[in-house]
Order: sequence, then structure tokens, then C-alpha cells
Amino acid sequence: MTAAPAKAETKHQLGNLPNWNLSDLYAGIDAPEIERDLQRLAAQSGEFKRSYEGRLAGLAGAEMLAALLAYEKMQDLAGRVGSFAQLSYSGNMTDPTLARFQQNISERLNNISVETLFFTLELNRIEDDVLERQLQHAPLQRYRPWLEAVRAFRPHQLSDEAERLLHEKSISGRQAWNRMFDETMAELRFEVEGEAEKLSSNEVLNLLTDKDGRKRKAAAMGLAKGLKENQRIFALVTNTLAKDKEIEDKWRKFPRPVSSRNLANQVEDAVVDALVTAVKQSYPKLSHRYYRLKAKWMGVDALDFWDRNAPLPRDDDRLIPWEEARATVLDAYHAFSPELADVGRQFFDKNWIDAPSRPGKDPGAFAHPTVPSAHPYLLLNYHGRTRDVMTLAHELGHGVHQVLAGPQGALLADTPLTLAETASVFGEMLTFQSLLSRETDPARRRILLAGKVEDMLNTVVRQIAMHNFETVLHDERRNGELMPERIAEIWLETQRAALGDGIKLPKDSEYGIFWSYIPHFIHVPFYVYAYAFGDCLVNSLYAVYRQANAGFAAKYLDLLKAGGSKRHKELLAPFGLDATDPAFWSKGLGVVAGFIDELEAM
Repeated sequence: MTAAPAKAETKHQLGNLPNWNLSDLYAGIDAPEIERDLQRLAAQSGEFKRSYEGRLAGLAGAEMLAALLAYEKMQDLAGRVGSFAQLSYSGNMTDPTLARFQQNISERLNNISVETLFFTLELNRIEDDVLERQLQHAPLQRYRPWLEAVRAFRPHQLSDEAERLLHEKSISGRQAWNRMFDETMAELRFEVEGEAEKLSSNEVLNLLTDKDGRKRKAAAMGLAKGLKENQRIFALVTNTLAKDKEIEDKWRKFPRPVSSRNLANQVEDAVVDALVTAVKQSYPKLSHRYYRLKAKWMGVDALDFWDRNAPLPRDDDRLIPWEEARATVLDAYHAFSPELADVGRQFFDKNWIDAPSRPGKDPGAFAHPTVPSAHPYLLLNYHGRTRDVMTLAHELGHGVHQVLAGPQGALLADTPLTLAETASVFGEMLTFQSLLSRETDPARRRILLAGKVEDMLNTVVRQIAMHNFETVLHDERRNGELMPERIAEIWLETQRAALGDGIKLPKDSEYGIFWSYIPHFIHVPFYVYAYAFGDCLVNSLYAVYRQANAGFAAKYLDLLKAGGSKRHKELLAPFGLDATDPAFWSKGLGVVAGFIDELEAM
């Protein structure tokens, strides 16, 4: 069967997949409102600078509040324009018109934001006692969490001139390298044996979960070959951005490559270190044990790397139509909280989701918060697998979180990455538990449970392995540029340690090049541990829910509605949880181990 008829049949089976409607932001890239809003922003930022530069420390509390409100209003408007440009570009990264539009908007917004850059720099120079006097103005107290988050960077702030230079050059520096990576990945097409057409990275990765082992191997070999042909580009991007980070970290006096990310996440280095240590110590009882078990089910001593996410024997691997996926996720949300489901339903009813996979589209999945005055949008590449249903549940969780936090406003709605994965992973858990509770066939229950364990291992173990990869890579980069072969060695070493002897990863494994397609390493260095943080946090939260769920849903919704107005310690306190307690991580990891215990007993 050729690829084209197969694709047509798959599309028919999935039903009508939604395309998002971005007109709630702007009618199109040529909408006159875009230029109007950019000119309005330029005028507002100039007036803001003339009104407040050099005066912040002398403002009364009410005047400081007025400045913050004006700044927040500009952030919302700039976010609207920037979000529209980014979402339009994400829909087709290979379209030169959209790429140019996105770049031009970024440059315009960068030029405008230079005028307001003084605001946070000057806030950080205000003495503590002066700011406390200003905060005696009661309405200003609401912004204390944002002010504290900004002022956390005080020890690492450079001179105004240096900060302005870094800000202005970011558009031709890190952002340009990010764009190069994105467009390279979007344009790549991979030759896969047995396929009549070349495939995008997303289509190839989807084949790694196909029930046909020959297709999985062909996909892995095709992906590895295509990535390796471009490894010099990927190594150049990676080396350049790692060096760029090293230079800035040195100037800002961050002790470790991960430190700036932890500070932005409002989490202490010690908490992240405790998480990483706990997961690494759990490798043997989690991933090592599970993959040996899966190899036994598959009738081999050890799995080839392309079989890591293979369907289990007797898995029917049926395609799940979009309407069934929608009902599955919304029903699970509704059983927990009707309010949660009502918010989630808007994404489907109002075309806030872009689901089809198509050439040039961003190959991943995300929830873009846009701005509080609008609403989030979800991007998916839906292929109808059970994992795609879980991805829908995950991204919808993000979207619901962003809607509920929206009333906090542009400065307080954003959640630190350590908590940003809470609602998404919790949404996955609700959906999984709903599916499991309805399944009575023992074989199907095992398949569902194994699938959830694999998702959790991908979220916890694999992400910490990737965190370790980043740590070694950034440490070694300080001694000079790394060859692609050395980057592959680091990748294989850290993956081998995490996955164990249940998966074959020899020294010359084609899997060594798979580091190169991970966008998080490029866009947000050291992001990945947030997934493990969120998964362990949700496991602990869900355990509390199962033990005594009276009033839990209301407290959980309050957590989401808080956005970035509280830190993780405050948000977890109502549930009796504390991420600074080493036992917290053990409790979360124990849920995964318990699922594997259950599988071993089947």
C-alpha cells in the first residue's frame, strides 16, 4: 500500500480535525489592527519612559501602582501581537511569508520594549526599605509576588548599558539560532523504507509507536540517517547557544548552568538537586525493571531502541477518532470537576485547537497562553493513537490552567515552569484513571497500565536523563567546542544509565543522533526537569485526592487560579505537601513503582 492512500484512509478514520481560528487575536497577517497596535505600543512606551525613568524610588505607593498598571497593559498588548505572529508561524514554518512576518514582528516588539527596559532594572535598584514603604499602599500589595520574582535577579543584574545591549542583540543572537533550528527541522523530510513519500519528523516519530516492528525499525533508521546528514548544523546551533549561555552566566555570576533556570522557576537549587538525585537513585526500580519486563513480554532478552514505545502484544493499536478523544478527555475532566470540563469544552467549541499534522507545521504539541485579555490556543499533531489522546489531555490541562489564571493579569498569570506542568500531568492522570476504571478485560487493563507507566517513565526518567545530558554538555562546552560524535556519546551515556540493560544502546547505536531533534535544548535550556517535577508533584497530589477527596477539587482549582501569584510552597501547603521535603519525591516516584509492581503481578 502506498503512503498517499494510507494517509487518506487514516484521515477518514480520524474524522474532522479542528483548525484553530486566530481571528480572536487578529483577522490575518495583513490586518490593519496589527500596525495600529504596534504604533500605539510605541507611543505608550515612549510616554511611559518619559514619565517614570529615574523616578521609581521617589514614587508614592499609589504612583507606583499606576506605573505597574500601565506597564502591565503594555505587556498584554505586546503579547497579543507577538502571540499572533508566533502562532501563525507555528502553523507553517516553511512558509517564507509567515517566517518574515514573525521575524519582523519580533524586531518591532524588541525595538519597542527597549524603551521600557529601564523599568525592571530600576525596580531592582530600589532599596528594600523604600519599596516596603511603597507597598504599604494596600492595592499595590497584589503585585508583591511579581516584584519579588523580578528582584530575585538583583545580584545578577548588569549595568543598564549592558542589559540594553543584550536585549537588543537577542533578536540577532539566540532568537536567530532558534529560528534556524526550527526551520531546519520543519523543512527536513526523511526517507523511510516502505513509504512512498518522504515523511516529516512528526510522521516518522509517530511510526515508532506502530504495531509493525519492521515499520518501527525503518522509521528509526530513516530518522537517524536524516538527522545525521544534518548533524553539523545541529552541533553548530547547540555549541553556539551553549557558549552564548556560558558567557552570559559568567557575566551574571551564576554558579552553575542550571542556576538561572532555577531562579526563573522560583525554585531553589537544592530542591532541583534533590529531585534529580531521587530519580537517578530510582532508575533500577523504575525504568530498568520495566524495560526488562517489557522485553520479556516482547519475547527478547533486550529491546532495540526503536521498540521502547512499541505497542504490547495483543494491543489492537486501533485509531481513535477525534470525537471519541474529545469525549474521553472531557468526561474524565467532568467526573473530577464540572467547572474544569466547562472551561476545557471551550477549546473545542470555539476552535482554539489546531489538531491535524501537515507539512511545515511545528512538529510538537503545546499550549500557548497568548495574553489574559484573549485566551490560549493548543497545537497538536493528532494521529489517533492512545498517546495522542493523552497528549490532548495534557495540553488541555495547560490550556485550562491558563484560562483559570488569566484573571490574575499579564504580570501574575504566568506560572513558573515547576508548576506549569501540574495541570497538564493531572489532566493526563484523570484521563488514564477514567479509561482504566472502565476497562474490565485483564489483557486490556495491562496494556493501559503499561502505556501509562511508559508515559510516566518518559516524563520522569527520560526527562531527568535529558537534564543530565544538558548538564554534562554545558560543563564540557566550557572547555571547547564539542564534536557531534562527542555529543552523541554524552547522549548515549546518559540514556544508557537511565534506561538500563532492558534496552540495547551499543556504542555505535544510531540512537546517538537523537539528541539533535529535541527543541527544549535549544529554546529553553534546562527546561526538561520541569516535567519530572510536575509528574512527581501530580502523583503526590493524586495520592492525596484518592485518600480523601472531599473538598480536593475546590482546592485544586484555587491552585490553578493562583497562576504565578504564589510560590510552590504556598500552593502545596493546603494539600499537606512540601517539595523541599526529600520524602516528597519518594512519594511521587512510589506511584510509578507501584504501577510496575501491579504489572509484574499480572
